[in-house]
This record gives sequence, structure tokens and C-alpha cells, in this order.
Amino acid sequence: MDRRNFVRASTAAFTALSYSRVLGANDRVSLGFIGLGNRGDQVLTAFLEHGDSRIDALCDLRQDYMDHAKARAEKRGERRFYTDYRKLLESAADAVVISTPDHWHALQTIHACQAGKDVYVEKPLSLTVVEGRRMVQAVRKYDRVAQVGTQRRSLPWAKQLSALARAGGIGHITVADTYNIGNEWPQGIGSPPDSPPPADVDYDLWLGPAPAAAHNVNRTFYKFRWFRDYSGGQVTNMGVHLMDVAHWALGRDAPLHVAAMGGRFAIDDNREIPDTAKILFEYPGGTLATFNQYNANGYVPPARQQIELRGTKGTILVQSRGFEIIPDRINPHGRHARTPLDRKTERAQRAETQELIEPMKVEGPGGTEFHARNFLDCVKSRQRCNADIEIGHRSTSAPLIGNIALRTGKRLAWDRETERFTNDSEANELLHYEYRKPWALPEI
Repeated sequence: MDRRNFVRASTAAFTALSYSRVLGANDRVSLGFIGLGNRGDQVLTAFLEHGDSRIDALCDLRQDYMDHAKARAEKRGERRFYTDYRKLLESAADAVVISTPDHWHALQTIHACQAGKDVYVEKPLSLTVVEGRRMVQAVRKYDRVAQVGTQRRSLPWAKQLSALARAGGIGHITVADTYNIGNEWPQGIGSPPDSPPPADVDYDLWLGPAPAAAHNVNRTFYKFRWFRDYSGGQVTNMGVHLMDVAHWALGRDAPLHVAAMGGRFAIDDNREIPDTAKILFEYPGGTLATFNQYNANGYVPPARQQIELRGTKGTILVQSRGFEIIPDRINPHGRHARTPLDRKTERAQRAETQELIEPMKVEGPGGTEFHARNFLDCVKSRQRCNADIEIGHRSTSAPLIGNIALRTGKRLAWDRETERFTNDSEANELLHYEYRKPWALPEI
């Protein structure tokens, strides 16, 4: 059996084994879902794959999202319904699944821990570094199980990739490049005027701790990602996924330095985030990593890679559902020799070049159901999840400080232990923001 078929067969066996363990199980996990639109609906799908999950509580500000989830979760639990997540936390659910806008993740996670609930929270974990650390502290203080929604951490092929990279399979990795590509030019999300909020949506509750702002259809629900009050933009929305894989492969979780450039160069809409940006990180051990945001050009490389890990022996191209190893070649006579050679000798030496490692191509699943399975198992076993809260915090912090470098235009030095910049006090002021009253980030 060749490598590709071996991995496919292993993945199929893993899936069948995982699902068979829960068939007929009596120890079902009672879940409450907070946030049911878009990603919330996708995560609900992942949990519905597992027979030991009960969908007992649903919470959203939009009735159409709620109605859709009601129908999908029929016969899978009691299905109590809420518009205020604090009421849901009073229910008997064992755990909550949080898929709300980024600016809500910290409060909802911490309040859930205080209410004795385990937590599955979508990425980006937080809107600020300070929030993320407070969330870690809450999970640990209240002894809760927490999974962050970087679902590649539970995929078999991604585990194989990270282990291979950390073991030196492509040599010393000097560069880790990540890409978010998609052309939104020319109008992007548009520039609609401000308008009254919908009569059936509690807009003040949607804003929560975020600053007061006039309602604009682009600032709410899915398009909130283009505004800094609620999201870190694509730098965190996609960067957390990609930098998480890079961290895993490098065996690192925090950079030493970060610098960035970018802006709204081509798209005419009312966004606050860049359409084009490059963020550069330097990691301990001698590795440069980048997050490249190309949202005004849609060219995708032929291999469709989202991540490139460049090592001294070869390169790993990481796609959404697998990876490929491209070996480097070495000339035993010296690649850069300047001694004049006749053509026959030169051709003979070129023929002697050798691949330093074997090529490999691995394919597998890309869904969230493996991540949901791991969470359910850990709720029962009380073990830490594949994407434990500390891992999710570190993978979110790197893009967050990348955004700060982008806003300040400075090369910033980062201290992993104190989680502060050591060379710029003004940049440290951007590590958090003042919540709108009466909301407050709890002390832990």
C-alpha cells in the first residue's frame, strides 16, 4: 500500500472507530449553543454527527437563525431557546458551544466557566491579548474543559504533518509563509449608510462590551469581521488557523519580533481592515513566518497551498485537506562552484544531484466533526483537548500583535512570559480596550 492510500485508509478507520464508540451510548453530553449563524451552523453540524451529543439549548438574537437550528436539532434534545446567553448559562447543559462575534468570546467563555460549564469556543479566541489570558485563567481556576475551534488540531493528516516537521523531516525550517487569498475588488462589502437597527434584534445586546456605534448593516452579523471594534479582520479570522498550524509544526507558540505593512489599497467600501497586508514574525531558533493577506487579487498557486514550510531539506505545502513534501536537491560537487567545466562534465555533475528526502503527498478530511469528537471525549474524561485554551490563546495572540504592528507601523519586540512589548509602551496600550458599561471583564 502506498503512502497516500495508507493515510486514506487510516483516516477512514479512525472515523469509523470514533463514531462506533458513541453508538448507543447513554452518557450523552448536554450542549447549549450560543450563536447559530454561519459558523455556528457549521459547528452545530459537526456535533450532530455524534450520537452522544444532546442539543438542549439554543441562543441567538436572530429568530431566523434560531428557527433554522430548531429544525436541524429536532429530536436531539430538549431544545430550550434563549436570546440572552446569561439565561442559557442557568440551564442544566454540561457544556456550551460559542460561535458569536469575536468581541463576545471572552465574556461568554468566562461566564460559562463560572457557571460550571465546559466550553467549545470558536477562533479567534479573543479580541485582545488581555482577554485571551483572562480566559485561560478562568478555565484553569474553575477546572473546566475548553476547546478552541482550530479544528486542524484534531485531523489525522495535520497531526502527521506537525510531527514530521518537528522531528526535522524537512531539515531546519527557516521560513513559514501563510496566505489568505481572495479578490474582493472593486466594491468589497459596499458602503451602505447607517440605518435604524432591525426592530426584532436587540442591537444594544449585540454590541455588548464594544463601543457605542450607529447601526450599519455591514457592522453586524457576518460582516462584523471588517471592523476593528468586533474583530481582528482576516489577520485573526484566517490568520489564527494558519499560524496555529505553523506554531504546531515549528514547536513554537510565540514570536520574538513582529513588523507589518498594509492598508486599504484597492477596494472602495466602508471597511476598517486592510485589503492587502504582510505581517512578518521572527521566532526563536531561527525562523521567519509571514501572514500574507491578498484580498484584492485572487490568484492561487497551482498547488493551492495555504502554508509553505521551507526547510533545508525540502518544503511542505499545506492545503486545506492535506499536505505535500517537495524535496530539495543537492549537488555533491558544490552547488555554487565556479570552476569552469566542459559541457559534458557539467551535465554529468547535474545528473548526480540527489533528493535530500523522499517526496510525499497526504490527503485527508477537513471537517470539524473530529474536533467536536475530541471535545465530547474530553468532557467525559476531563483531559485537556487537542486545541486546549492555552494553545488557542497563543495562536490567537500572534495575529493580534501582528495587527498592533500594522496599526503602529513599528518593529515590536514581544515578551512571551509577560505578554507585553518590551520596546514600545504605546503599543502595549493596544493590548486591550475599555469595555462599554455596564459590561466588565471579570477579574480571575
